[in-house]
Amino acid sequence: MIRVPEEPVGRHTDAWRHCVGTGRVELALRRDYQDSLALIQRDIGFRYIRGHGLLSDGMGVYRPYEHEGARRVQHVFTYVDQVVDAYLEAGLRPFVELGFMPQDLASGPQTVFWWRANVTPPRSYREWADLVRAVVVHLVDRYGIDEVRTWPIEVWNEPNLTDFWQGADEKAYHRLYEVTAHTVKEVDAGLQVGGPAISPGADDWLERFAEFVEHREAPVDFVSKHAYSSGPAQHVPFGVHQTLAPASDLLDQFATPRQRLKGTRLAGLPVHITEFNSSYRPDNLIHDTAFHAAYLAPVLARGGDLTDSFSYWTFSDMFEEAGVPTGLFHGGFGLLTHRQVRKPTYHLYAFMARTGSDLLARGDDHLVTRHPDGRVTVLAWAPVDPTGETAGPDGHELRLSLPIRTRETSGARGILGADDAVGGNEAGQVREVFVRRSRVDEERGNAYTTWRHMGSPRSPKPAQLDVLHEAAEPARSHRRLPVRQGRAELDLVLARHEISLVELVPVVDETPPWWDEHRLLGRAAP
Repeated sequence: MIRVPEEPVGRHTDAWRHCVGTGRVELALRRDYQDSLALIQRDIGFRYIRGHGLLSDGMGVYRPYEHEGARRVQHVFTYVDQVVDAYLEAGLRPFVELGFMPQDLASGPQTVFWWRANVTPPRSYREWADLVRAVVVHLVDRYGIDEVRTWPIEVWNEPNLTDFWQGADEKAYHRLYEVTAHTVKEVDAGLQVGGPAISPGADDWLERFAEFVEHREAPVDFVSKHAYSSGPAQHVPFGVHQTLAPASDLLDQFATPRQRLKGTRLAGLPVHITEFNSSYRPDNLIHDTAFHAAYLAPVLARGGDLTDSFSYWTFSDMFEEAGVPTGLFHGGFGLLTHRQVRKPTYHLYAFMARTGSDLLARGDDHLVTRHPDGRVTVLAWAPVDPTGETAGPDGHELRLSLPIRTRETSGARGILGADDAVGGNEAGQVREVFVRRSRVDEERGNAYTTWRHMGSPRSPKPAQLDVLHEAAEPARSHRRLPVRQGRAELDLVLARHEISLVELVPVVDETPPWWDEHRLLGRAAP
């Protein structure tokens, strides 16, 4: 039995909810995308959203033309406005990523992704600076300087990888960063700019980035990097298999920037993990499983201790880097499939959204929090074996002794209601708590398992989609627990790869004194 302390041991941060990733930003013009945003904001409520391609040709911002024998450039914001408006209407602010290179401004033909994002330096840094300035000035003019100052502006994406920056040329990235950062600050000194947005395995870039910006006096307001825990891809048609490091490896990656930047000018700046997931591939079916939710649970529970934000990549399977998705479940990054079928990891985030701000306890398989109104929540998860050598435990036990506050100790009369005795107990002492448990595992709240039972239809029919939406609903149960000496004892048995949210609310019993439950037909004790 784990005895959870009465007083908080710290604050439970919501760094996990600060930002979420998306496919190329122009997808926000589509109905299915906006429907998915509305659902995820209702259940989870992210604050920022980050995606690629703001300056790529699909957004149509950079438009060169010839007039009177001279080459000119018009900057067009038709799609930019629609995308940003869609985000703001959904309650999200943009975490702006400046990239990729417009084809007509690019110094070379190299592209990445199915949608051909150009990843070469600009052939003219003057025109690049003009483009950046025009975009930032337009955002300020349209949305106001006080608003846009709250939007972080990140320079490029994973320049340490040849796929994303021609030759992974570090000096060329430093030049791009310097020009871009100064241009942003010329618009307004209060705007936030940062980088270098590196992928895992390139942490030595951090020190050299710090040295460069200090030597060149380039502005930096935050540091960003990415974190993934999968091994090399073993390809099969339209998919991959990969090994996974333990989830603690992601936490180690979250901690790296502050460790590596000690003693530099960048020490103490906000650190944003602007992408993280298990696999870096958008076609690894691990993303669709209950295993994945249980694997990431300890990361969400502890990640806020190490970084200012860590952004799940991505909120939806509407994502086209490897091409149009080949089926409803195809291993996409998303918390949701297209057609808004919720995955187990979606429920992990939705469960986290119902946790409180006071941290009472945290362990290898649980997170206990309390809300200001006295509600206690327990997020519990079954440990997983990332090697895949074992199936994971079925019947993992967790026993907790939880503090339940009385009216006097909570100081919040609204928790327990009237001045009369609560639950039949004197002096406002809590006698019972109402317990709500929501569960997701290999069978419950798991549309992927149901889809496999269906025969893995690539394009489910409407009736099949109805079944999958139903299967994605977490299993829920309700009961009461007695409270003795201000504590409730909670015993949980977790199925294989289960995540469970338990919410405990003091009972305010309003049963009238004349009611006799045993006289209700069918309710008498046997």
